[in-house]
Amino acid sequence: MKRLKLRAKELKRLGFADDKLLSLVLKLAHNHFRRTDKEEVLDLVEKVFLHPENYLKDPVFGELAWQMTQKPELPKKTKVRLNTAALEFTVFGGENIDPEAIRQMETAMKLPVAVKGALMPDAHLGYGLPIGGVLAAYNAVIPYGVGMDIGCRMCLSVYPLNPDLIRKESGHLKNMLLNETRFGQAEFNDLEQYAIVDRPEFSEIKFLRTLQPRFAAQLGTSGHGNHFVDIGVVEISHFSPLVNLQPGKYLAVLSHSGSRNFGSEVCKHYTNVAKQKLELEGEASRLAWLDLDSEEGQEYWAAMQLAGDYSHTNHRIIHQRLAKALGVKPVTIIENHHNFAWREKLPTGEELIIHRKGATPTRISDVGIIPGTMASPAYIVGGKGNEASLQSAAHGAGRLTSRRQAKRTFQDEQLRKYLVEQGVELIGGGIDESPFAYKDIREVMKYQKDLVEILGVFHPRIVRME
Repeated sequence: MKRLKLRAKELKRLGFADDKLLSLVLKLAHNHFRRTDKEEVLDLVEKVFLHPENYLKDPVFGELAWQMTQKPELPKKTKVRLNTAALEFTVFGGENIDPEAIRQMETAMKLPVAVKGALMPDAHLGYGLPIGGVLAAYNAVIPYGVGMDIGCRMCLSVYPLNPDLIRKESGHLKNMLLNETRFGQAEFNDLEQYAIVDRPEFSEIKFLRTLQPRFAAQLGTSGHGNHFVDIGVVEISHFSPLVNLQPGKYLAVLSHSGSRNFGSEVCKHYTNVAKQKLELEGEASRLAWLDLDSEEGQEYWAAMQLAGDYSHTNHRIIHQRLAKALGVKPVTIIENHHNFAWREKLPTGEELIIHRKGATPTRISDVGIIPGTMASPAYIVGGKGNEASLQSAAHGAGRLTSRRQAKRTFQDEQLRKYLVEQGVELIGGGIDESPFAYKDIREVMKYQKDLVEILGVFHPRIVRME
């Protein structure tokens, strides 16, 4: 049998990053496994890597296991002082925004890494950056500036079907939504294998390994709260090459969901990492950032990209299953995401990191969807590239009340009566998502005439939420 030739890069794929540990593993392999099959050695070393506590008394791997279980000495935090005055930022529809959300944005604009900012008309309180907040930073990414549901996304499939089908076949379409979508803890057991489950990030970033099983299990599913899958009517009043649909009415499916548990865990983990490096006082501590030149910053950026791709895959699974059930292919699919950070160049040529937490990208030629509520329109929009909003717009109607307050304030009977008046059938959903808990999307859109062009309108008719 050939001599074992183990390389550091093979160990790095297993998750070993520390040079001291890498040297120790290579030494152990040389001393004890010179004539052992490489794959067998890698399997054994991986078991030690995943559960070092089980090998503390092992005669071969005991020292390695001990080294791995020692808590590293935490580096000293860098104390960060906020700037005395907040940088100026544009507020759209400020008279209808909670003053606390504006104050939250002011805190963000005092960060030393902040360069520019804007607040969208659907803005309301969030963790760290307010939802509806857009923040440009130099060479830094703020996990809570992106948000918990990384890459949360809208996706619209438009079909060459007469929307009268919704009224005529409502029972069949409701069953279709129940059979072909999953929400909350419910999962699919009949999905084909998707390459995203085996992305290299899971082997390259140790933390992500722990998330891989649930990542795979939740593939193609939607979350709680304001996530939904709707069947409804799209109205196109005039032709635009951005959507490439002739004027008229079409049957359509609209979904809103994100990166599920994966995005949430990534956000929390890297926020804690950032907090261990930077000491910020009070509420600003939630705005701890990672330098993009650091290993942790690069890890987060890679994990964020994976979360965005995961969200995209989840939506495509939803729409593929529904298209198959309908027995017809869509004529167009429109998709955009929010809760993300982008590298973008300003007109000056300066490259910045643009955080859009609950904000829709509206660069020239961007197409997106801005939804209302379960009983109000969603708007298909084209971006105007307005620099005052950092080429962004609202991502929805925006909450007027918290979920808890909505449950205390509104009644089920009130909601049922309103849905009947609006011609909407609801599957699932709760009073916390009552349309009365949201701003009027039509009013929100009035504040965005300089940000977007309305290209079409979607009216929900059958709504599924959890």
